[in-house]
Amino acid sequence: MKGDPSGILWTIFEIIKIYFLLEPIFLFRLLRRIENHEKELQEAFEFVGLVDEVVSLTSLRAGLPFYCRPEIISDVKEMHFTDIYLPIIAGCVSNSLDVQGKSILITGSNMSGKTTFIRAVGINTLMGLTLNTCFARTFASPKVYLYSAILMNDDLMNDKSFYLEEVQTIKEMIEVSHQDGPNLFLLDEIYKGTNTVERVSGGKAVLSWLNNGDNLVFISTHDIELTELLEEEYSLYHFSEQVDSRNVSFDYKIRAGKMKTRNAIKILEVNGYPPELIAEARQLSFEMDKHRQKFA
Repeated sequence: MKGDPSGILWTIFEIIKIYFLLEPIFLFRLLRRIENHEKELQEAFEFVGLVDEVVSLTSLRAGLPFYCRPEIISDVKEMHFTDIYLPIIAGCVSNSLDVQGKSILITGSNMSGKTTFIRAVGINTLMGLTLNTCFARTFASPKVYLYSAILMNDDLMNDKSFYLEEVQTIKEMIEVSHQDGPNLFLLDEIYKGTNTVERVSGGKAVLSWLNNGDNLVFISTHDIELTELLEEEYSLYHFSEQVDSRNVSFDYKIRAGKMKTRNAIKILEVNGYPPELIAEARQLSFEMDKHRQKFA
């Protein structure tokens, strides 16, 4: 408002600040003080960060049904854990495993728990080596470099198909597999973006390569052929399901040995696929098994 004393005073104050460069002077004086106390400020930031880390970790642990601190072991190609689980899954079924000298190959149907189990191994390894906290009752592992090829997608913006993305990810694993280790490689359904013959042959070659030296590999697959080709190099485990006339159920527990039953066609039947389609699928499956056994 014209003639307002407060407005006039504010204008005079602004003119004085501009004329005497008060704001730049105060700014540079503040920067000099910060520079002179850089060490103390750095220590304060680190202390605040440490407090934030401890509070967050304590809160995480308080919200868990149970947890443990990991045991770091010197034996490479070994891992031992009991009741491992993922807290982000409500009612997650826990599993236990002793890995001694051999990598792990897991078979099982879709939704049976293979990928979730491998993710649990990876997340608990990472949590144990970084935050000294594992979602398990006991967890023992060597210090490892962690690599995974689990959830990958095609990249249309960069002209990459699903298969090419997987190829490049696994190539990185191959390149580091003979460097300083040990390494932990986690793979889910290797080369599922290509045909059966080349998927099995390429997958076998890659898994044998990655398994060399002190490296440890966890791999899940639907390809029973890989269990036959790798049974001398890998310990075999499986997840299974129960199928009746109306539904499919899972207990999500890992078991030793390779999967001996196949229920994919039965699951199609349970979900209402036409009877003629189911009959043809079963006949073709029977004939393909006979053909495979003939040339085995």
